[in-house]
Amino acid sequence: MTVSQIPYTATDFAAPVAAALADVLFAGQLATTHERWRRLFSSTPFRFEEGLTHGERIALSYERLRLVNEAAEAPQALASDPVELTAIHEWAGAVDPGMATVVAIHYNLFLGSLVDHDPAGRDLSEYIRADRIGTFLCTEVAHGNDAAHMETTATFDRAARAFVLHTPHAGAQKFMPNTGPAGGAKGAVVAARLIVDGTDQGVFLFLTPLSDSDGSPLPGVEVRPLPQTASSPVDHCTTRFHGVRLPFSALLQGDHGRLTPDGEFTSALGSPRRRFLHSIGRVTMGKLCMTAHSLGVMRHALDVAMRYAHTRVTSGMTNGQRVPLIAHRGHHASLLDAAATTYAATLLQRQVVRQWDRATGEEREAYERLTAISKAWITWRARAVMTECRERCGAQGLIQANGIALQLASVEGAITAEGDNKVIMEKAGGEMLLGGVDLKPESELAAEDRELTGPQFLQDLLADIERIAHGRAKARLRQRADSPLARWNATVTPAVALADAHVHRLAAESLLTAADQVRSGQAADLLRGLHALFALRRVAAHSGDLLARGRMTVDQVEGLPDAVDAVLGFLEPHALILTRAFGVTDALLETHPMLSA
Repeated sequence: MTVSQIPYTATDFAAPVAAALADVLFAGQLATTHERWRRLFSSTPFRFEEGLTHGERIALSYERLRLVNEAAEAPQALASDPVELTAIHEWAGAVDPGMATVVAIHYNLFLGSLVDHDPAGRDLSEYIRADRIGTFLCTEVAHGNDAAHMETTATFDRAARAFVLHTPHAGAQKFMPNTGPAGGAKGAVVAARLIVDGTDQGVFLFLTPLSDSDGSPLPGVEVRPLPQTASSPVDHCTTRFHGVRLPFSALLQGDHGRLTPDGEFTSALGSPRRRFLHSIGRVTMGKLCMTAHSLGVMRHALDVAMRYAHTRVTSGMTNGQRVPLIAHRGHHASLLDAAATTYAATLLQRQVVRQWDRATGEEREAYERLTAISKAWITWRARAVMTECRERCGAQGLIQANGIALQLASVEGAITAEGDNKVIMEKAGGEMLLGGVDLKPESELAAEDRELTGPQFLQDLLADIERIAHGRAKARLRQRADSPLARWNATVTPAVALADAHVHRLAAESLLTAADQVRSGQAADLLRGLHALFALRRVAAHSGDLLARGRMTVDQVEGLPDAVDAVLGFLEPHALILTRAFGVTDALLETHPMLSA
């Protein structure tokens, strides 16, 4: 049985229901914004190639980056279009995680940083044509999550009206950028401390050529390859500068900091830390790209695993009986849980990207935290979902050509890139304690008067979980402690739980909102079923707290397993419809050996 022959369900409404679900999942843009990239990455040049060495796979990723550049109508405009840029990432990672990584760096971190600063008359044509690949050098060997304390310097030479870029010691080497020879000529925006007349004005970005057409480092640039990682195949290196001279135009300027050719520095921001955060502002958009990448590979893995579950047969419950894997509750329960999570994560991402795209000025600052915690939550969920998919496919899931194992490894990189997830959640939790969250008020309806699977009751319970975490963290924060560190150590666990509860509630809410918006009644029912499964699992994990505070009754807590089982029974016949809505093309799915027999 081939991919195109797999039946979605025994009923006739499969195709229109899947289309309605796809419409809401992709915000009505599957046939427009997403279609170009969906089709491109399903084409022959992007097919998985067996037997390549690590170096060959990296070189292929750069060749494919140039194909992406040819397909883009206006490469330089991608950096200013969050919807289009994230759409690319939702389809790129499933075929080549290494390519997806360098796409994110070139278009977002590199070109995006240049777009976000004053143009200064720079000729960027070689980067726009992808004749020279752009990269981004920020973190250092000794400074990762505390990159604001980096030590690379760019000292202004008044006489020459130029800068001298220098790495003072080994700990200040730029760590893990893709600065190897693969892909040919490269340039970078390099984060460095601007030193003017001995005064440190904070961290700014400097446009810096790195290598020539054959990938050889330019004078003063020292590049050393790092050991191979277990994540996406990329030419990770350490990079060091030995007195590299840069023209005055190399400094990326804006309201956060301007320098005249005569050496007069002005800034609308008094804090060097705020100047640093403004300079690397593209990292926030990078979080959206990492999230989009993780969503794309998560949906792809689940589609593969779901189709495999419908075609792979195994023993039934009677002698000689053969049934598909999906027939077993022990198999389909985890896949349906994965579907609920994947839908919630995708719809949350749509909301976050939409808000970021429409926000301006101070509004964007307000959405940065939501963008950050969504990145952490979604990338963690992607790893969990894909691990489950890999296991449900057995040994077949380990074969790279089947589209799960290599992509699962890439999510490890997304978890760390653009801000380590753990640090993101701790920072967000701390900010929420200081007034950075609007808690939902407690429902006035008594628990005993409410139906356990009622959508609003489930949402109220998720809000209760959030309030409980907030109250627990506040109480810890007020306790006496020997030092600020001791106080934070006592507070951090419930603070992270607060951030996690907040994003869980929003993700569940996005499912209900989608159910209200979808055109098909059957699609709406499926979305409400996914919401019930997603919320019930979360409520079950916190039923002790909810029971202790009178938010649930004993009968409701005891009824949780039966409620979950009923939802699974409702969703199981429609499992293939749920994943068909992901829009993965048959042309791509049929390249996976486990689905093509």
